[in-house]
Amino acid sequence: MTTKKFTISQCKDSHSISFNAMASPCEVIVQSTDAKLVGALAQVICTEVWRIEGKYNRYDPKSVCSMINTNAGQTVAIDEETYLLLDFAEQCYQLSDGLFDISSGCLRKVWSFDASDNIPNQADVKKQLKSVGWRKINLNRQSITLQKNMEIDFGGIGKEYAVDRTIRLAKQTTQKPVLVNLGGDIAVTGSRHNNTPWQVAIERPDVDIGDEKSADMIVSLYSGALATSGDSRRYLLNGGQRYGHVLNAKTGWPITHAPRSVTVVAPQCIQAGILATMALLQGHQAEQFLSAQDVKFWARR
Repeated sequence: MTTKKFTISQCKDSHSISFNAMASPCEVIVQSTDAKLVGALAQVICTEVWRIEGKYNRYDPKSVCSMINTNAGQTVAIDEETYLLLDFAEQCYQLSDGLFDISSGCLRKVWSFDASDNIPNQADVKKQLKSVGWRKINLNRQSITLQKNMEIDFGGIGKEYAVDRTIRLAKQTTQKPVLVNLGGDIAVTGSRHNNTPWQVAIERPDVDIGDEKSADMIVSLYSGALATSGDSRRYLLNGGQRYGHVLNAKTGWPITHAPRSVTVVAPQCIQAGILATMALLQGHQAEQFLSAQDVKFWARR
């Protein structure tokens, strides 16, 4: 369980707020020397991130996500925030022609991307696929109904949504420049002082995390958000073949011929994140897909 605490440190003209959430190390950088302001902002941001984590974490039995999944086969009342997230997920399903489907979370019962060589057999994958399919879900503004044995998973959009929410709260709290980084999903309130950009390091997908050469590209971010999706941390390796964690919801198997990583810059983090994921789902056509979206991107193979 995530320990609900944060630490604050100062470096030159900025403060850094560090905490853990959504199975990730998180950091907020505030370009201010005002310790009282930073403390208040830390409380606001961490509280909101932990709220979203608790509400949509599929592993928390008290979460909205667990409540929906536990009551599959019955109608479950939902609030406006949950409806809007589910509506966004439906739009992503439509735009991806069914490749992105938050009902595919049940596939984790047979796939565990722990860098081992444990590949599930086709029969087990096929069995889980029977419980996948957004079109089987009945959704309206007040309620959602899953068919029996179905599950949903907010993992593909929840962290990015939290980034956008905290950026909005940061703008309401202070005019000082702020950068929010939730496990690599990043957004800023605007440029740093004197209209200088934030310098964001992008990790190489072929280097171990923590290696001094892991970050070989720097992106200058004046506004908006940045998200990266890839298989550097979550994958399987069997018979010389690498299986990334992004699954094709139609087949139940990892996407093939996709870039090792895709980084996208967009006005909002939830947009950047879904575009990066949807690009991976295009396989060898990832770059062509992103070129048509009119966004800055970097695809590494």
